[in-house]
Amino acid sequence: MSENLSGNTEPHRKKRGFLSRLRHKKVREKRHYHWRMAVLIPLWVAFAFLVSNVAVSGILLFMDWVGHPLDSYLRPAVYQTSIAVIIYSISIATVIGVPYLVRKRVTSLETLGLSRLLSWSDIGLSPAAFVVYMLLVAVTLGLITNLLPAFPIDEVQDVGFKAFGSQADNILAFVTLVVLAPIAEEVLFRGYLYGKLKKHVPVVLAAIITSLMFGLAHFQWNVAVDVFVLSLVLCGLRSLTGSIWAGILVHMIKNGIAFYILFLSPIVGA
Repeated sequence: MSENLSGNTEPHRKKRGFLSRLRHKKVREKRHYHWRMAVLIPLWVAFAFLVSNVAVSGILLFMDWVGHPLDSYLRPAVYQTSIAVIIYSISIATVIGVPYLVRKRVTSLETLGLSRLLSWSDIGLSPAAFVVYMLLVAVTLGLITNLLPAFPIDEVQDVGFKAFGSQADNILAFVTLVVLAPIAEEVLFRGYLYGKLKKHVPVVLAAIITSLMFGLAHFQWNVAVDVFVLSLVLCGLRSLTGSIWAGILVHMIKNGIAFYILFLSPIVGA
């Protein structure tokens, strides 16, 4: 009888132990969100972007004050390219470098979505994601214009390039708008901002906050709606692929089409 009792009790203890381990595992895996980071991280990125613009404006004003304005030495396209490079560089260097210098906090390549190289799946996903973005933005703008007929849907985006005097100027504008801007913006927004936020708040909220910040950074209502939808798609790509490479490609496709419409189609049609 003692043997039977022992034989019946052992499986019960094992079962109870398994359930106990399962409960403990669920407790360990339960996310503990840090809601204040939903405010602090976006404010930090906004501050870095503001600092970069103020720094560049200060440099330009100083050069004007000493009688050597930068735009007098550079062609318009070269001037705009230089400004864009400096602003993006200072913004990214600030958000990543200051925490390291002050508190030794390292921003990993995984956080930035750059822990691996570009893959064929990134290349294959980008056209499909672009189509999804186009459909979503068409529906969104259609709904907004029905609710708000005065919404400035046809307002042209100010991309900073005003004059082109040569093919070299066109190439510089292309490099800035179609290559530099997508890479820098993806590193800053879907890389750093979204990568940091999704560690502290739900992924959906992280995507919405990132997209709101990205829209506000463009300073135009119709453009803000467009890039808000774009950012939601790019955040989805970041979560799906684990990197920002597919998002960079989608962003390049979008800016490349915009570059053609704004700068090349008038020349082709002339």
